[in-house]
Amino acid sequence: MPVYLDHAATTPLSPEALAALTRELARTGNPSSLHGSGRRARRTVEDAREALAAAAGAHPSEVIFTSGGTESDNLAVKGLYWSRLGENPARRRILCSAVEHHAVMDTVEWLERHEGAEVTWLPVDGDGLVDLAFLEAELSRDPDTIALVTVMWANNEVGTIQPVERVVELAHAVGVPVHSDAVQAFGSLQVDFKASGLDAMSVSGHKIGGPVGVGALLLGRSVKLTPVQHGGGQERDVRSGTLDTASIAAFAAAAETAVANLGTESERITALRDRLIDGVRGQVPEAVLRGAPAGGRLPGNAHFTFPGCEGDSLLFLLDLAGVESSTGSACTAGVPRPSHVLLAMGLDEETARGAQRFTLGHSSKAEDVDALLAALPNACARARQAGMAGHESSIQTAGTVARQGSGAR
Repeated sequence: MPVYLDHAATTPLSPEALAALTRELARTGNPSSLHGSGRRARRTVEDAREALAAAAGAHPSEVIFTSGGTESDNLAVKGLYWSRLGENPARRRILCSAVEHHAVMDTVEWLERHEGAEVTWLPVDGDGLVDLAFLEAELSRDPDTIALVTVMWANNEVGTIQPVERVVELAHAVGVPVHSDAVQAFGSLQVDFKASGLDAMSVSGHKIGGPVGVGALLLGRSVKLTPVQHGGGQERDVRSGTLDTASIAAFAAAAETAVANLGTESERITALRDRLIDGVRGQVPEAVLRGAPAGGRLPGNAHFTFPGCEGDSLLFLLDLAGVESSTGSACTAGVPRPSHVLLAMGLDEETARGAQRFTLGHSSKAEDVDALLAALPNACARARQAGMAGHESSIQTAGTVARQGSGAR
């Protein structure tokens, strides 16, 4: 079995989620139907809604089920923008952090291209922390023209935790709503929707031990949102569509488990992460940890740049050695694209291309860290030998180097 160190991308199903999923998949019933099977499915959905609300610090009526984090982000950002613009045509400004997940960033850019939005990208410091002074200055500059602020709770690449409550405080002082993508934070940190003061918050099932294809938007009861899709009027008439009862039940089971074990799991995973960080620094001294210091980053996140290594080459070589990680960068049509997060943090393109993200989760063990540390020095050496060439050539060279070195692979 490979060593899996990419929990930020997706994490294995928890036993509780798997049990709920298989139980509900064996049953029939549309939760919008009025007969017995429909009513049973509706009870399952509403029980899950209450469980998820309790886990996230929300009222059940604030839980809008979706297909995942991307849909939740789209619904929040587009829905808030259109609703606010409809109330006042001057509200075209969106304040968005420069390190958002593409589910938010691409949505904001789409609104800019097609819906007349005026976007201000909020800068971050070298740790990826949003500049609150810049935000405050932008909020004070004609706040009546601002549609919304969107700042993620914790970064998916470098793990930096943002000061969400302070962002909300600043924005609400001038009457501006705030959305936060909490996909990486929920289940890893103490996330309380009510206490945060947020108007909208996105979460996803498969990041916390639930299935892929289900998530939720937590939406304040008084917050007006223009629907993105239309149909049967489900979910407060905000998100139409037949509800996936089985996935929703599994999502709620995963959330209950994650929150119930949050204290002990956070402590355990933090210890593993720190052991991983210390080990990488010992094995590859030139590697640079990116993101906030230990107290300001996600428990399971360790993100490094490796000088002289192409991130994709290193990923490929680690994969050949049985260790699965991530670069955290996008690649389109074979052209390497350095992470926008790292560039926003001030790194140059060559340095950013040497990124490697190792993320831990509920199934991670000390042996996983040991396997990475055993494989990493040789993988780094071979990645440097492959060089920082163009994406395709560096991957091909890395493969050739790996085969020459291993004989069998």
